[in-house]
Amino acid sequence: MPQESLKYLLKTPSKDKWKKIRTQKRAGILVPLFSVYSKKSIGIGEFRDLKLLIDWAKLSGNSIIQLLPLNELGSFFCPYDSLSSFALEPAYISLKDIPGANKRAIKTRINQLKKEFPTGKSYVDYRIKKEKLTLLWDIFIEQGQSISQEFKKFVENNSYWLNDFAFFKVLRDYHQGAPWYEWEDKYKNRSISHLDVFRKIHEKEIVFQIWVQWQLYKQFKEVKEYAQSKKVLLKGDLPLLVSRDSADVWQHPEFFKLEFAAGAPVDMYCAKGQRWGMPTYNWDKAFQDNYQYLKEKLKYAEGFYDILRIDHVVGLFRIWSIPYNEPLQNHGLHGFFDPQDENKWAEHGRNILSVMLNNTRMLLCAEDLGVIPKVCTRALEEFGIPGNDVQRWMKDWKVKHDFLKPQDYRALSVAMLSTHDTTNWAAWWENEAGTIDEELFIRKCAERGIDYNYIKEKLFDSTFSKHGRLRWLKNVYSADALVSILGKRREEIKDFIEMYENTYREKERLWRTLKISGPMQESANRQAISAILKTTLESRAIFCIHLILDWLYLADIFKGEPYDYRINTPGTISENNWSLVIPISLDELLKHRVTKEIRKMIVSSGR
Repeated sequence: MPQESLKYLLKTPSKDKWKKIRTQKRAGILVPLFSVYSKKSIGIGEFRDLKLLIDWAKLSGNSIIQLLPLNELGSFFCPYDSLSSFALEPAYISLKDIPGANKRAIKTRINQLKKEFPTGKSYVDYRIKKEKLTLLWDIFIEQGQSISQEFKKFVENNSYWLNDFAFFKVLRDYHQGAPWYEWEDKYKNRSISHLDVFRKIHEKEIVFQIWVQWQLYKQFKEVKEYAQSKKVLLKGDLPLLVSRDSADVWQHPEFFKLEFAAGAPVDMYCAKGQRWGMPTYNWDKAFQDNYQYLKEKLKYAEGFYDILRIDHVVGLFRIWSIPYNEPLQNHGLHGFFDPQDENKWAEHGRNILSVMLNNTRMLLCAEDLGVIPKVCTRALEEFGIPGNDVQRWMKDWKVKHDFLKPQDYRALSVAMLSTHDTTNWAAWWENEAGTIDEELFIRKCAERGIDYNYIKEKLFDSTFSKHGRLRWLKNVYSADALVSILGKRREEIKDFIEMYENTYREKERLWRTLKISGPMQESANRQAISAILKTTLESRAIFCIHLILDWLYLADIFKGEPYDYRINTPGTISENNWSLVIPISLDELLKHRVTKEIRKMIVSSGR
């Protein structure tokens, strides 16, 4: 990183954080815990497996491990739509590490569970969560409920959220999984007298939920200590939003605007925008409470992480708000930005970021993808907070319509090939590079009175158009040719021309930028993947953190269509979302030849 940038960081509000972790270029891996496993795992990646991942990071030259949120999952198992901003997910617990698990009867049941839920399948079977909780309950009952000083201290230190979360979990079970806003009024509206009665009847179940969180806390803290001993930094992920059906919203409904659902407006990749469903924040109420809710979230996360990613950081400045009663099929079409007054965005976001910076020792990073107002970009730079530079979007969008060279990335950024919400890089190369979204194009045609079915074959190559993406025909060689085929004046179709200029022959342009010899290849071969990894490693970005899938395409372990290896497809509900498992155990990965190859690439890049 250039010396002038280093001096600049040590003068920002993040200076203490940078001094702590040092302003040096680093490489890292982005890993969903559910996507990895070891020979000891039961059904899903577990906290103990993170120690093997730390070992692999150390061997491969990576000094950062970025994890997706590990909060307790809701019905759709989405880490960004969790039941709590604090509580950890019980499915990730390592049963064999629980005190009392070494008794013969318990060991037998654990071994049986391991047979019933083998690891190494393509997708996680989340039924393992219920089975683990059943076994944990039996261990808890068998141990008796003697309260240790360590346990009491954990409860005391987390009094802000822990008791209410435990109450919420037991009440949710009592209502057979129904969301809190469908409970009986006395529980929905938190009648103190009725909750006291409920506590006396269900005290054992409530204490059990607290005990489970204590066990998870201890296991994760042990991982943090192990990472520190290996000089590997753990990077957590703080979702901006929380599920409507969460302990947070039930406990503090005043902090949320329940009449709205958060989402994102229309863009090149989502023709109708996005509707995520989580409520937006009532920041005025949070301010009146001195932002205690936000401070407590940071306090708990700080026990596990060195670095924290702020998900959808632009939402602190302004968030796309959709009326909750808007038909679901409209996705994010009919929303608005809150605050609606653009002049308030800068102060709004900067105030909240200042609160975060002043109440944590973790280095903050920001997910600043999509359409980002300049007030957000300027604030991140001034505060010393790195944003994200995703290679496929690092382009000169206005003039050259070509990819940026490594030296043109932002120095204060995290460079990457893919995110958990995109295709992996190989799938992008083979299916999306040089394409536009078909649904978006159809809608734009309808708005201008253009017959899509008539012009489709004149513009797009059916051989390379798939997965809802349209690849331009090579003989549509200029914007003038596009204008002629569409039969409209240039002024009427400026957005069509912009889409065309930024995607036409995109693959050929990137191939030239990578300086790969020979003609452009349609497949994401090893040569192309190696070249693109080196490009981001050699960028100006202070951090370069790649999705583990992108790193492991060098290992030749993925079979079939790269498009099938996807963490999440935004805007869809599928059993394949948030459940993908890589086809190699961590034990095997530690011995794989690819580890030395990755290390060589990272070391030669100076990271």
